[in-house]
Amino acid sequence: MNQQTTVAATQDDNSASPSSAPAVVLVGLNGFGRQHLTNIQRLADEDKISFLAGIDPNDPGSAIRGENTRIFSSLDEFIDSGLKPDIIIISTPINTHADLALKAIVTGADLYLEKPPTATLEQYETLLSAAQAAGVNVQVGFQALGSLALKAVAEFFEDGAENSPIGALRAVGASGNWLRTTGYYNRSPWAGHRQLDGVEIADGVVTNPLAHAVASALRIAGAQRSSDVISVATDLYHAHQIEADDTSVVKLQTTTGIPVTAALTVCAKEQQDPWITIYGTEGSAILYYTRDELIIRPNPDLDRPVTSKVFERVNLLENLVEVRTGAAIDLLSSLESAGAFMRVLEQIRIGPEPRDIPADYVIPADEGDQFHPVIPDIEHFIDRSVAAQSSFASLGAPWAAEPESSGKFTLEHPITGQKQVVARLRTGEDIAVTNSPRPFLDELTTLGGVHISDQQPLDHTWHLGVGVAIQDVNGNNFWGGRTYTRADSRYVWREDHGHIRTLANSFAANGSSVTSQLEWVGHQQHVLLDEQRTVDFRTFTHHPVGATGWIMDFTFSLSAREQSVSLGSPGSNGRPKGGYGGFFWRLPRNSNPQIFTDSSVGEEQAHGSLSPWLAFSADFCSEAVGLSQRGTGHGEATLIFCSDGDDPWFVRSSGYPGVGSSLAWDTPVVLEPGTSLTRHLRVLVVDGHLDASATSALVQEFGAENQKDGTCPR
Repeated sequence: MNQQTTVAATQDDNSASPSSAPAVVLVGLNGFGRQHLTNIQRLADEDKISFLAGIDPNDPGSAIRGENTRIFSSLDEFIDSGLKPDIIIISTPINTHADLALKAIVTGADLYLEKPPTATLEQYETLLSAAQAAGVNVQVGFQALGSLALKAVAEFFEDGAENSPIGALRAVGASGNWLRTTGYYNRSPWAGHRQLDGVEIADGVVTNPLAHAVASALRIAGAQRSSDVISVATDLYHAHQIEADDTSVVKLQTTTGIPVTAALTVCAKEQQDPWITIYGTEGSAILYYTRDELIIRPNPDLDRPVTSKVFERVNLLENLVEVRTGAAIDLLSSLESAGAFMRVLEQIRIGPEPRDIPADYVIPADEGDQFHPVIPDIEHFIDRSVAAQSSFASLGAPWAAEPESSGKFTLEHPITGQKQVVARLRTGEDIAVTNSPRPFLDELTTLGGVHISDQQPLDHTWHLGVGVAIQDVNGNNFWGGRTYTRADSRYVWREDHGHIRTLANSFAANGSSVTSQLEWVGHQQHVLLDEQRTVDFRTFTHHPVGATGWIMDFTFSLSAREQSVSLGSPGSNGRPKGGYGGFFWRLPRNSNPQIFTDSSVGEEQAHGSLSPWLAFSADFCSEAVGLSQRGTGHGEATLIFCSDGDDPWFVRSSGYPGVGSSLAWDTPVVLEPGTSLTRHLRVLVVDGHLDASATSALVQEFGAENQKDGTCPR
């Protein structure tokens, strides 16, 4: 509101409003209260309400609140005046909401309460009980819930997936790249606090600046009441010098079965309109809730156009007035429907405190009150987090907490003698269900420190470093993502994802090898396969080639437990040259890739070949750039994959970089109960580009082709 705007009072000093329009009182005339004053003016001009009084200990003056507006310094003073309000709006600091709302309810007036409704879940439940007992309407100020786009999205799924432009709903994500300055947090004593002088505040990015994103995502997922949320997991950080979080991920499991992931920051380089991603089985929709624009993107294989529409929005105060007068039936943002959001707030309040993001990972921008920290590539991590339903820690953000892991592999450099971590064994327990959780090797690096693996990349979030994955195990997807079926002749989303769980890990004393006992658990929670996996690292030096590096021996044995088990792939289900499944290594993005075998050159020729070895040499760079990795991690490296079996190579470079050894290229492999299948691969890793001649020399001395009795040379 500008300084020329005034709000005229239609109420004399001693009586209720003579108008039939509901009499409105505004508690909090400054800050966001100015927005309410503007709205009150509009509705008063339309004779939909009358402005009874304003309440604030700091009167902003008649130029702001209107010359004839009755002003009180506190809600208690107003109540003592004997004036009878119909609606009380509370737009004050979060920590004051609960007490003021309980006082307001006693008057019998309906209530418009700014978000979040309270600072704790206990306060919320007390307030909800009081409001229900008093029989008053309470609207919570999640303005985005007034968007008619939400009604349109709900209608997508009312008549079944076959009538929806994006199929059945499977997940919802909230993304926010905002920018907040030091001045924003200096605007009031409570700003940016979790607590202040023992009083709960809860002013973090999730619960205040971008709370609308979380509330909108929960509404779309069908989670409104507290009981609609099964679990909440948080991953909280701050780059600002504040107590609360400013860069966070929240992951929820709901009783509807729809997962919700919110990845939010106020430390972006530039502010963007936040958005909600609605993931369906046949496409997705993007809701830019600040401008009420809905973009529908069907899956490309459906050959349907992308469409966009901007919707109108119902004003929440106007909706409250209409419910009160009988012109509308339901509140669009009732106190009852805020319960799911309050579960999020409560977990943030009682969970681990936000971690500091070290200054080394932050770029300072501007000065004074305009200063704001910028987290490099945060937009990239936000995108990956929502797409993978994953935390910053799980994604390996350099400033994040350590991801869930079982241990690290350490080697001694053969020349310098320095100890070096070359890989990490991740548990996989933090991976989303639809990405087929499984243990995997992560953060693999050359002896020169070049990153040579990737996990949960944006293009295929189910690609997990180095490990074993199969898309069709008796109809269970242990690869992740969509499943290719012969009946559909395409990839489709199905509830068929299995997971691999670790029963035991036995690490060598020197930290260079591990033997794991694993179970392959189908989507109906029955064990299909037992696996024993051994991973062993050692260094080598080849003086004629001038190469120093490490060797990884990777051996896995799968045994059927109680029934016949078919191991299949998209290739065995009808997709030409799509026979991936088995050992797979997801590489980082790279430039100048050179792919060759003992008899072929290039991706197309190497793909599907039966060569004893395959080399992938490139200039590797991490999934994110700049400061966004643990170290720089960029540089040239060559990986030589050696196999002692007859499985074809699966290699990709143009679409995404990865190498695998295919168990079921075009025909499934069947294991009977009590029988097993064993595969061994050896990978040689060196810094720099190697040509075919140097590669052949290394393979001749160290490769799997030297095996005589099924064991690896030592």
